[in-house]
Amino acid sequence: MSYIIRLDDAAPRMHHFRWNRMEAILRKFNIHPLIGIIPDVQDKDLIVYEEDKDFWQKAREWQNSGFAHLALHGYQHVYHTTSGGMNPINQRSEFAGVSLNKQMKMLRKGYEKLLTEGITVDTFFAPSHTFDDNTIKALKEVTPIRIISDTVANDVYVKNDITFVPQQSGKCRALPFKVTTFCYHPNEMNPVDFIQLENFLIKHGKEFVNFSSVIKARPYGKLDKAIHEMYFYRKRRRQKRG
Repeated sequence: MSYIIRLDDAAPRMHHFRWNRMEAILRKFNIHPLIGIIPDVQDKDLIVYEEDKDFWQKAREWQNSGFAHLALHGYQHVYHTTSGGMNPINQRSEFAGVSLNKQMKMLRKGYEKLLTEGITVDTFFAPSHTFDDNTIKALKEVTPIRIISDTVANDVYVKNDITFVPQQSGKCRALPFKVTTFCYHPNEMNPVDFIQLENFLIKHGKEFVNFSSVIKARPYGKLDKAIHEMYFYRKRRRQKRG
């Protein structure tokens, strides 16, 4: 059993106090997170934060020091459709339902922005977890990225020449999967969230691993499919109950 922490929405405009608190906690327990960087943040809920002129230097230090594995987190974090795509965690997307050509343009610009800032990534995840087949085609066409952090499964698997590292929970809790990714949004965390995280790390900190250590070539299996179907079946039932 291996745990991974993923942090979403790193950008020059973010809640710097909360991000600093998160970083301090993870360093205290020697946890190396996966951090998703928005290349050109335009989300109205994020641009309200004060701009950090030193953000890109900080991101380079995260990567160069080995503290974090960095990823491309969308392009502008702006939603264009109400599609859930192939991973319908939410019914909104920057990518799912968008034409292949537009997705190629967004991904090319996003990847190149990180390159100009001295950051090379091999991993992608979309805002709100939503993407589609065209997203995968676009990634292959305009970037060298072949890893996606998302989908619900028991373990890391390879499908359509893409390695998927499953992401199953929005907070740390004991789960039975072989590889579990906990997705946090530091911008939105409150004091209780930080306390709960730290308490979990006190008990389970040694079960966390570096993102790169779980990458392997394994086909999508029957157990993965069953977990995926059960997860979304329960999600639909909850939505119907309203």
